[in-house]
Amino acid sequence: MTAEAMDAAAPAVPAQERLRRWRLVLGGDAADGTGCALSGRDSAMDGALAALYGKGDGQGQAGRDRSAGLGASAPSVARWLGDIRTYFPSSVVQVMQRDAIDRLGLSALLLEPEMLEAVEADVHLVGTLLSLNKAMPETTKETARAVVRKVVQDLEKRLATRTRATLTGALDRSARINRPRHHDVDWNRTIAANLKHYLPEYRTIVPERLIGYGRASRSVKKEVVLCIDQSGSMAASVVYASVFGAVLASMRSINTRLVVFDTAVVDLTDQLDDPVDVLFGTQLGGGTDINRALAYCQSQITRPAETVVVLISDLYEGGIRNEMLKRVAAMKASGVQFVTLLALSDEGAPAYDREHAAALAALGAPAFACTPDFFPEVMAAAIEKRPLPIPDTA
Repeated sequence: MTAEAMDAAAPAVPAQERLRRWRLVLGGDAADGTGCALSGRDSAMDGALAALYGKGDGQGQAGRDRSAGLGASAPSVARWLGDIRTYFPSSVVQVMQRDAIDRLGLSALLLEPEMLEAVEADVHLVGTLLSLNKAMPETTKETARAVVRKVVQDLEKRLATRTRATLTGALDRSARINRPRHHDVDWNRTIAANLKHYLPEYRTIVPERLIGYGRASRSVKKEVVLCIDQSGSMAASVVYASVFGAVLASMRSINTRLVVFDTAVVDLTDQLDDPVDVLFGTQLGGGTDINRALAYCQSQITRPAETVVVLISDLYEGGIRNEMLKRVAAMKASGVQFVTLLALSDEGAPAYDREHAAALAALGAPAFACTPDFFPEVMAAAIEKRPLPIPDTA
């Protein structure tokens, strides 16, 4: 990570540049073997890295203690945050902030407005703020909401247009008609259905039956239920799912319900017009009762053949396992399209309960992780009742 971050700096002689990067990575202990001394900007970068990633062995260069630590005060942390934003690109800053929160226990300092104004806002920071929500003083809450709103707005700009376009097409295709007007003819399916009517002498097909798209109208075509596990490990998924929930709720042809759960179940559907309200309505952490959450979702289904249920969970069930599986089987038997996402994030392969994932797959509801960019494709397939496009990396 550090070596890549240095690419933006002016290159020296290649061999010297390699030594410089290794010196920054190794931290300058006496036995690092580089023989490279740092000065100026490089020395300041080394100090910022040492504060977070120092080895804590007390054997620093020139007698300097390289043990990790940013001090206990908000001013020293705020200065460090300013330093890393000066020396490193935004993507690296976000990683270093996340490591600082995890390694050095800085969560409590995020309850101070001055700290929140200094940090680089991203999905992971939002997850941390949500986990601190109940402990947050009133003086900090407005600043925290502003940070969360900025991240949410950035995500909506990135995801909303493509999601609406993809799902609108899926809704059109899911309402096929057999007597379409010319502009509504689905020529690919029409040709495939009429290949037996090919006339070799004319080198053409005479279609006996036209297949067309229905056009999505203002009436509700599909029901979508997002059922989101809000245990601590699912923080990023909660953020993305809340944004997608708001986007889906903005589409006239989709009736969207958003349910979050731990050992209790909370329906946040009436807050879907503002994903920030949804996020602050969650409570990250606690246990998990998937069966109870699915029981509630099942009770809200009135048109099973037109309903898609999306369970977003790592499947570590604290409730009644067999009942959970029975509910999934019952919903599928009634015509519900059931999607299980082990994660909805960019964080890579998640940890999950493999036994439960295998049991769901046996019911015809395979569980897999999904990136936010791929989520519209998964939803389009579910709406059209096609096989789900499971990523190769699942």
